Amino acid sequence: MSKKRLYLKIFGEVQSVSFRYYAEVVAKDLGLAGWVRNVPDGAVECEVEGEKRSLNKFLEWVKQGPRWARVEKVEEKWKEFKDEFDKFEIRF
Repeated sequence: MSKKRLYLKIFGEVQSVSFRYYAEVVAKDLGLAGWVRNVPDGAVECEVEGEKRSLNKFLEWVKQGPRWARVEKVEEKWKEFKDEFDKFEIRF
């Protein structure tokens, strides 16, 4: 299997709806490592690494988000795997 890195920026009603918490749960369930955080413009961004298949599953979840979120747009940037993270965390 191939490992990759994925940067995402998620727009819409994605803050104050537990998006970061559920992103952490989903990422850990998929065996991914990286981080997620709110950004001042109202979006959420994250960077994750792991098996490409798991990253695709995470991306599909991000496009929906938790049930209280309203995802309007997701920017994605695929990158080379760096093996930089040992866990997935919420950054503040």
